[in-house]
Amino acid sequence: MGAHIIDNRMVGGSFGTTEMRQVWDEKNRFQKHLDVEAALAYAEGEVGLIPEKAAKAIEAHADADHYDLDAIAARVAELQHTLMPTIEALQHQSGDYGEFVHYGATTQDIVDTGTVLQLKEAFTIVERDTKAVALLLRGLAEKYRNTLMTGRTHGVQALPITFGFKCAIWLDELLRHLDRLKEIKARVLTGNISGAVGTYASFDGKGPEIEKLALEKLDLNVPNICWQSSRDRFSEYASVIALISGTLGKIGNEFYLLMHTEIDEIEEPFTAGKVGSSTMPHKRNPSSCEGLASLTQPVLHAAALIHQSLTMEHERDAMSWRAEWIALPELNIYLSAQLQLAQGILKGLTVRKDNMLKNLKLQHGLILSEKVMFELGKEVGKQTAHHLVYTCAMTAFEQERPFEDVLWEEAEIRSRFSKEEIDHWLDPAHYLGSTQTAINRVLQRADTVLGRPVQQ
Repeated sequence: MGAHIIDNRMVGGSFGTTEMRQVWDEKNRFQKHLDVEAALAYAEGEVGLIPEKAAKAIEAHADADHYDLDAIAARVAELQHTLMPTIEALQHQSGDYGEFVHYGATTQDIVDTGTVLQLKEAFTIVERDTKAVALLLRGLAEKYRNTLMTGRTHGVQALPITFGFKCAIWLDELLRHLDRLKEIKARVLTGNISGAVGTYASFDGKGPEIEKLALEKLDLNVPNICWQSSRDRFSEYASVIALISGTLGKIGNEFYLLMHTEIDEIEEPFTAGKVGSSTMPHKRNPSSCEGLASLTQPVLHAAALIHQSLTMEHERDAMSWRAEWIALPELNIYLSAQLQLAQGILKGLTVRKDNMLKNLKLQHGLILSEKVMFELGKEVGKQTAHHLVYTCAMTAFEQERPFEDVLWEEAEIRSRFSKEEIDHWLDPAHYLGSTQTAINRVLQRADTVLGRPVQQ
């Protein structure tokens, strides 16, 4: 039974994927500690700090399947030390060579480097799924590049856009996030094995060589200097995860808004038997979109907790360190759910083109007031035109009349332009600016980053 919502069997699937939970579960964390101990022993055997036979014995027994995690957990409670029981267990398994387990290392060497190994697995999932979401958005941007809809600012109608344009903006964000992931990868996936305060003093002058050999065996990068008191690597990772989550949450919230009954421009995937309400049988709620949007706040809070660990006392303390144990799993697990939800929504999204067009015409031409103002401004000046068009727009709005009719009644306009010209101005398709050029730029960038476009 899961006390934390992440591990709750009934609803945990809405807060994280099984794949990502396994990266951060107890057994995998334990295995990563054994992996680091094994790599340490290997490196020390290579340089002659411990016998090669000891190194091989320790490596041979670094398998979590051979340990009783319940017994180790009980020992943790007894010793009140989170790693010492692991060292004891590995020592016992290694027999006569057990005295060479954890030789010269400190707890944080093992735990921090183990955490980086978990981040390495998480990184692969995040990159893969962020790319998958971007590919789907790329397909939508292409498919709906000419689908007219209302652009809204401050919650009300502003100017015409296309649904493909909206999707291209989100796609461009995700492409930047993929750039960020690529840029930080080497910095984040860097281990640390340097002893108690990072000086390698316990490694008999062979510390840097041992660290290099061990981290290379773990396929991690080697630091220039100990980073036990420098938590910026995890903080940088958390920042990028928060940015990805923020984009996904924004998309979820936007779809939630566009699914309002009175707007009804899109609908998330609906399957037979899906229930929207326990009391109102008709409801087809935006539940997936709500789930997508709702997880951004927990991610942002977890990221803030990670950032607090930037303040470390002296060469090490366990106060901020332990906060990372809470926040890093949550960041990754919540994001994994968002990435999965986003893929499902985008794959099965229903786009209601007719309703988009209907809403675009809802104000009977008022959405093109800017176009009218600039065309009139060519003759009478922009500020004068703004005043004139504003007066006409307010009249049309308050009297609930077609904007075209009110404009045509204005002598200043009727004397200078034909009714056909006004009709042309009030066609949303004629006021999309450089929308297509912008979409093309994003699609070209997407094809560079993502490869071949997804087929819709």
